Amino acid sequence: MANDKTRKFSSLIVDGVAQAPSRAMLHAVGFSDDDFKKPQVGIASTWSMVTPCNMHINKLADDAARGADSAGGKSIIFNTITVSDGISMGTPGMRYSLVSREVIADSIETVTGAQGFDGVVAIGGCDKNMPGCMIGLSRLDRPSIFVYGGTIKPGAKRRDIVSVFEAVGGHAAGKVTDAELKEVEDTAIPGPGSCGGMYTANTMASAIEALGMSLPNSSAQEAVSYDKEEDCVRAGEAVMNLIEKDIKPSDIMSRKSFENAITVVIAIGGSTNAVLHLLAMAHAANVKLELDDFTRIGKKVPVLADVKPSGKYLMSELIEIGGIQPLMKVLLDVGLLHGDCMTVTGKTMAENLADVNPYPEGQDIIRKLEDPIKKDSHLVVLYGNLAPTGAVAKISGKEGLSFSGNARVFESEESALEAILDGTVVKNDVVVIRHEGPVGGPGMREMLSPTGAIMGKGMGKDVALITDGRFSGGSHGFVVGHVTPEAAVGGPIAIIKDGDGITIDAEARTLNLNIPQEEIDARLAQWTAPPPKENRGILAKYARLVSSASEGAVTDKF
Repeated sequence: MANDKTRKFSSLIVDGVAQAPSRAMLHAVGFSDDDFKKPQVGIASTWSMVTPCNMHINKLADDAARGADSAGGKSIIFNTITVSDGISMGTPGMRYSLVSREVIADSIETVTGAQGFDGVVAIGGCDKNMPGCMIGLSRLDRPSIFVYGGTIKPGAKRRDIVSVFEAVGGHAAGKVTDAELKEVEDTAIPGPGSCGGMYTANTMASAIEALGMSLPNSSAQEAVSYDKEEDCVRAGEAVMNLIEKDIKPSDIMSRKSFENAITVVIAIGGSTNAVLHLLAMAHAANVKLELDDFTRIGKKVPVLADVKPSGKYLMSELIEIGGIQPLMKVLLDVGLLHGDCMTVTGKTMAENLADVNPYPEGQDIIRKLEDPIKKDSHLVVLYGNLAPTGAVAKISGKEGLSFSGNARVFESEESALEAILDGTVVKNDVVVIRHEGPVGGPGMREMLSPTGAIMGKGMGKDVALITDGRFSGGSHGFVVGHVTPEAAVGGPIAIIKDGDGITIDAEARTLNLNIPQEEIDARLAQWTAPPPKENRGILAKYARLVSSASEGAVTDKF
């Protein structure tokens, strides 16, 4: 059997007399003699019935396999895990969410490395799937492509999962009846697909498309649609072209392509989680990327998409007018995107966008450059005596650009949520939720339950929230997450006391505790590290390995 450049890895597994046992086992899973001469394409599927985000991906994996096979490859479908943020939100189970990103990356790397696949198509739905897939593909650096599982269709009355979380807050405030809450619960999630606003899943799908690692328009297709099926078939075909031309993630994922991803995330008003995930993806790709790059790029890129959670429109409505491709063409034409970046089509970004049509006249989902929702980024990196190594705020401007108030401190998300719902938290409070960082959680839980409750109770402009944890892409209001160093390692957030003054200033990009530095130093000198919450298992292992959120919360930074 001849070894050729398209079978760089699989030939080591199946060629020659010594590999007869390998071939024998592969015959049992459907290989013919001719299949051993073909490049092997791993189809990494995140299918499960754990969540609606991923419940349809088994069918999409079949479509991708069909595309690879039709283009001359031999596809092999394998699975990795998913967990549901929306289901585990507000519970101890949410500690496993960010951890799952690392498990997904490790499992894709492990299976592909062991089995000798020559290329990979990875299909992800719920938001940690996507950076998890991308980290795994980057580490392997074999011809690869990512496919987004697609967004969910809107529920009744244009509802989505955030509608339910905010209805819980409305119920606590007496604005939503039991019957109304039940009706929202029953109608918000109509079927398969990722959460419907510009939350983390749709944000990361858009970022990966802008990065050049998925086919044009892959981010802007509904989960249950002909377009999504065809996207998967084309991805299977495209990976064969990448194998033939030996185009790898390292040829695509450059510093300039990460700048493109950041630019698009800002323009679409994307999730703060994109900061965490893009930092982690860049680390895996050996690309230098820092928090300050988001500030640098954010100064010149406006927010143009009027999308949920802070805006009006859902992803399905953006899809109807053309997705993000026309927006990217606008950004390219004014010099805000690097057009010379290679993509998984085998063409550059500029070549991909050359024939893209503009948005239809009269649409108001994507604003014109001269009429932005915000003239610069909504993702604001803050520094100060509360965040010496940075924090990330999501400031749309609707909630104001600064907030000063008195700290109301909680050692967990659950205790904070209870206080918000029972009326303990009042106007001018700055809710501080600590010991929820990557180490302290462990796992850096998202905080959609407390932010949803604040918004649902109508306190979005009256109460701020800061945490060493993070926020769901569905969170909005005056919120600051990723405060580093985190409380569990002795960051200043650990020594805040009830009643301390705190100021968040998005224009000055500062987060400060309004007490003398001598008092801060004295409190830090008295601080002692809390005992670990977990001593065995994956959470304990994660807490020992994980880096700071300001570095992407990665587990292989040695």
